[in-house]
Amino acid sequence: MSLDAAVAAGLPTVKVVGTGLLGTSVGLGLASGGARVLLSDPSPTALALARDLGAGTAAAGGDGADVGLVVVAAPPDVTADVVLAELAAHPAATVTDVASVKSGILAEVAARGGDLSRYVGGHPMAGRERSGPVAARGDLFIGRPWVVCAGEKADGDRVDLVRRLALALGATPVVMGAEEHDASVAVVSHVPQVAASLVAARLRTAPEGAVGLAGQGLRDVTRIAGSDPLLWAQILSANAAPVLDVLTALRADLDGVIAGLASIAAEGGPGDGAPPALGARAAVAKVVADGNVGRERIPGKHGGQATRYAVVTVVVPDAPGSLARLFADIGDAGVNVEELALEHAPGRAVGLVEVSVLPAVRERLEAALDAAGWKVVA
Repeated sequence: MSLDAAVAAGLPTVKVVGTGLLGTSVGLGLASGGARVLLSDPSPTALALARDLGAGTAAAGGDGADVGLVVVAAPPDVTADVVLAELAAHPAATVTDVASVKSGILAEVAARGGDLSRYVGGHPMAGRERSGPVAARGDLFIGRPWVVCAGEKADGDRVDLVRRLALALGATPVVMGAEEHDASVAVVSHVPQVAASLVAARLRTAPEGAVGLAGQGLRDVTRIAGSDPLLWAQILSANAAPVLDVLTALRADLDGVIAGLASIAAEGGPGDGAPPALGARAAVAKVVADGNVGRERIPGKHGGQATRYAVVTVVVPDAPGSLARLFADIGDAGVNVEELALEHAPGRAVGLVEVSVLPAVRERLEAALDAAGWKVVA
C-alpha cells in the first residue's frame, strides 16, 4: 500500500489539533497528497516545528470556516475535552481522534452533550519509540490498521469520511465497536508494553557481565520499553479494566511457571534417590508451546495469513556498503526478503544478518550467497 494522493486531494480542509508524533505524521501524509491541512497546538514551538516540516499551515482566526474534518491528536487524558471543544468550534465538521482508548472518550463526549452524529472515534495502530514532531513521518500509517469506532448515532457519511482519511494515509480501515477495540488493544498493544517494560526493568540491577551477553532476543522483547512513561500512564489508566483482565490471566500463567520451577528447584541432587517433581516440566513446556500457537496467529506480511519462513544467516563485515552488497546479491539470486534482523557479534567487527525467505528458495539463496563469497552460517 502507499499514500493515496487522489483520496487526500478529495478530502475537505483538515484541521489537525496536536502536533506530536501522530498529529504531525497525519499532516505530513495528507499535505504530501495535496490536502489542505491546518495545524493547531497549545505549544507554539511544536506548532512552528510541524509547520516547518511541511505538515500544514498554522490555523489562524478566520481559517476555520471551511474545515470539514478535525483530527484530534491530543494526549488521551484530554482527548474528550478537545473533541468537545472542536465539535463546538466547527458545527458543520466531522471530528475524529487518534487516541488509543475509545470507550471512555465516547462515554464522556456523550455525557457532556457532544454531537455524537459528528464524532467518529479513530485509532491508527502505528507509532514509534520516539515522540514529538521531529519523529513524525508521512508514511507512518502505510499498511497499518486504522480502527474506526463509530458510535450508534454516528452519521454514515461522516464514518465514510474517516475511512477515507485512513485510506489517504495508506492505512487499512477496520470498523470496530469501542468496547471491542479497547479489549483488543489491551491484548495486542497495552499488555505487551507492560511486559516489555517489566523485562527491561530487570536490567537495572543486572551485573555488567550479564548485560554484556545480551543478544537479539532481549532486544526484540524490550524494543518498546523505551516508550514515553507519561503517555503510557495515561493510556493504561484510560484502559484499566481490559488491561487488568489480561494481566490477571497472564499472572495465572506466570504463577504456574513459578510453581513448576519451584518444584524442580526443590528436587534433590543427582544420586539422592528423590523423585523428580511430577508434572513440573510439562507445565513449563506447555507455556512455551502455547506461546508458539499464539505467535502463529499474528498476521503475516501486509496483514495476510501468518507464514512460516526459512532463515538464512549471513556473516557481514561491519563496514560501509556491506549490507548494500548483500542485498544486491540476494536480488541477483531472484529472492525476495520477507523479514530481516541484524545482530552484532560481541567483540568482533562483524554482524549476523538473519534473512527470512520462503522455505522453497532457501537452498537456492544459500548456494548463491556462498558462490558470491559470503559466509553462510549453517
